[in-house]
Amino acid sequence: YVDIVVDPSVQKGMPFSFYHGRTGVVFNVNRNALGVEMTKIVGNRQLRKRIHVNIAHVRKSRCNESFLRRVKENDQKKRDAKILGVKADVKRHPEGPKEMKIVKATEDDVEVLAPLPFIENYF
Repeated sequence: YVDIVVDPSVQKGMPFSFYHGRTGVVFNVNRNALGVEMTKIVGNRQLRKRIHVNIAHVRKSRCNESFLRRVKENDQKKRDAKILGVKADVKRHPEGPKEMKIVKATEDDVEVLAPLPFIENYF
């Protein structure tokens, strides 16, 4: 995956402004350009767009890092579980609610807020 980030100091091979900040997959490599394939929503459909962009306007994406790290960790858990002879639980679980807290306060610390009474002004 690559991110398209336009570098305004290089005008050659600059993509159209719509593609700035988009992520795509490399499909072609040239001397000083990359072919990037991505989807673009037009109306109610997704079109697969292929554009060539100068390498000055492209950088390696970090969108896949956490997924790849999780895959490696899960594979390690599965190997360890196989050695121990148990089944590994590699599913993601929601965090759940936070632990409860009890707030202690004295009578002097409590401040009751009340709205000011409405006063009609006839000028």
